[in-house]
Order: sequence, then C-alpha cells, then structure tokens
Amino acid sequence: MSTFQAPKGTYDLTPPDSAKFLAVREAISAPLRDSGYGYIETPGFENVELFARGVGESTDIVTKEMYTLTTKGGDQLALRPEGTASVLRAALEANLHKAGNLPVKLWYSGSYYRYERPQKGRYRHFSQVGAEAIGTEDPVLDAELIILADQAYRSLGLRQFRILLNSLGDKECRPVYREALQTFLRDLDLDEETRRRIEINPLRVLDDKRADVQKQLTDAPKLRDYLCDACKAYHEEVRALLTAAGVVYEDDEKLVRGLDYYTRTTFEFIHDGLGSQSAVGGGGRYDGLSEMIGGPALPSVGWALGVDRTVLALEAEGVELDLPVTTSVYAVPLGEEARRALFAVVTELRRAGVPADFAFGGRGLKGAMKSANRSGARYTLVAGERDLAEGVVQLKDMESGEQDAVPLAGVVAELTKRLG
Repeated sequence: MSTFQAPKGTYDLTPPDSAKFLAVREAISAPLRDSGYGYIETPGFENVELFARGVGESTDIVTKEMYTLTTKGGDQLALRPEGTASVLRAALEANLHKAGNLPVKLWYSGSYYRYERPQKGRYRHFSQVGAEAIGTEDPVLDAELIILADQAYRSLGLRQFRILLNSLGDKECRPVYREALQTFLRDLDLDEETRRRIEINPLRVLDDKRADVQKQLTDAPKLRDYLCDACKAYHEEVRALLTAAGVVYEDDEKLVRGLDYYTRTTFEFIHDGLGSQSAVGGGGRYDGLSEMIGGPALPSVGWALGVDRTVLALEAEGVELDLPVTTSVYAVPLGEEARRALFAVVTELRRAGVPADFAFGGRGLKGAMKSANRSGARYTLVAGERDLAEGVVQLKDMESGEQDAVPLAGVVAELTKRLG
C-alpha cells in the first residue's frame, strides 16, 4: 500500500465508478452543446480579488472556505471555489462580448475547491458542469437554462428532484428591501458574526441553516412584497415560460443562494434523497457581476450542476446508467507469431471504431480467458501457431459459448458485421 492517501475531503475517480461520472458530465453538457453553448476552460486558480469582488467578501466561501496561496512573486491567488467569476473574467479578457453576437453562451466542466467540513455529498474538491449566457437581459434566456438543466437530469433518468425558484430583485428595488430586512434583523437575538453579516449582506442571514436562527426569521419581511413592477413582470414571464414548457417548479421566497452576485432570477435543484446536502445544482441571473470585476455592463445568467451530487442522486433513486461498452473484442494470442498477428487485428478493429483489448504479458490460455471474462467483451479471438498455419482465428461468442474458425483476413469484417 502507498505511503500517501488522497487529502481529507477529496476523492479519487477510478474505474469502473469513474464511468458514471463521465456519463453524467456527458448528459449534462449534451443539451448545452445542442443549444449554441461553446466550451470554455479556465485556470484552476485565479487572483483572490476576483472572488472577493464577485462572490462577495461577506460570504462563507470567501471568509472561510477559499484555499489561498502566495506565489514567489507575491501574488495572492486562490483555488477557484466556483466557476462563474472565472468564466466571466475569461470572456472579458478575450473580448468575446465584442464579437457582435450576444449573448455569449459558454459551458464548462472542472474541479472546484472549498475548505468545508467533509461529509457525504460535500467535499473539499468537487466537480461541476456549468453554463453561462453573458450579455443579454431576457427572461427567455433564464427559462432556457432552467429547461436545459431539467432536460439533462431527466435524460439521466432522475425523477425525484425539485426546482426551487425565486426573484432577488434588482438594483432599484433590492436596496429598499435590504433596509427593511436590516431593521428587522437588528432586533433579533443573533451572534456577533451574524450581526456583522446583517450590515454587509443581510440577505445571507436568510440562508442561515441553524434552527434557532430560522425560528426567529418567521416574520421577516418578504422580498416579493418589495419587488418593483419591472422585476415582478420579469419573474412572471420566467414562470410562464417554464410552465408552458412543462417544467414543474416550486416558488421559494426564502431561496437566496450563497453568492452575492445574484439578481432577479435565482433557482436551485434539490434532491430529497441526499439528506442535508440536498442541493444538486443551482444558479441565477447576475446582471452586475461584470461591473464588479471591472468590465462593462453585461447582464448575464448561468448555473452549475454538481457531478458528484448528481451521481449520489442517481444512486438514491436506484438508477442504473446505460454506460458505453469499454471492450467488445478481447484478443488472446498463443505464441509470438500469434501476438503480432492478433495485435494487428486489434489495431485494425480500433481504427474501425470497435472497442478492443489484448491479453498483454504473454499469459497462458486459462489466465487470459479469465481476463477476457472480466473485460466484459462480447467476443474473444484466440489464435495459436496451428490456427495461423491454416489462416484462421478462433472466434468465441462469450454469451452463447459458441466458437468457430474465421479466416484471419476477414475477421475484422466479420466482427464489424456481428457487432452491428
């Protein structure tokens, strides 16, 4: 056993389980690729200030959970705790918003890092697939992204998830609500850290999961009562579009999300089979983030869906994914001449798009056939000196057990035909 282990709160992806993660990433990204979203990849670390400005200095992510480091040159960097700020920074740096085709529609997949107390469904290193639509204020765009996420989950076979929906208002109406909420919160029995949060970002107090805090928030003013006419109309249009598309959602007036940059539409995907870590993904509109990080006004909307939590949700529902076949043909050579001949066949099969593998290491027939069984291959090719002298290989159907001699020159065509 190795002296080293994966750091606390992280995980390794190894076969065969890693195939589930790949399938989930593919399923989440497929509707995006079909809807005009282009792939973007950003560095695993960024300037600390990018997240302090964008995510919010009062958030737990920035104050408690970021992994930070100082380079030899004195730069303050952080491992990315989320994807939106990085993607928007990259889009601005590349001037994608000046190409004349707004919104800029991007999707991404990668690892993110937060220093949290590890538990099932919450890790210090986690994987997400995300989507951002940058530069356009349109309720149809908000609805599109929610519909695409719903489509992705349903394509995987998930059914027991819920979509929570809310509006956080905008720069016109939220300040009025903020003041009313602060007045209410200042009279509550709260600890000093929470009292500091009241002055910086009082909406974050509504997101406090502690029962003693939630009990005191029962009569807190409701944001919906403070929405301006424009925000009300915008939110109603999002709701109408989702209903017309057959997407079921629940209005949740307490839904805040954990990042400061959200405005207007905010949403979360919940799966009740995951216990306390029930959020499998979420997102919303962030119309002011570009300006927060030094860019022009670019109203935008996006989401991120957790790959690891989606896998846990699938397991909670007992959904078995239809994973692609890793090996269809397994070649077992007996002797040096057969090794060269069958390796040439395997190479040709792979070039023809047939998943094929080989019994490496010169093992005997018994051991090699055990490996063939473990590979899950539908067919096994076996050849020795006598077979090659006759110009044939033995083709065994691993399901029926039937075996027959097939001309070596035509074995690739025969296997391609049988595998369809």
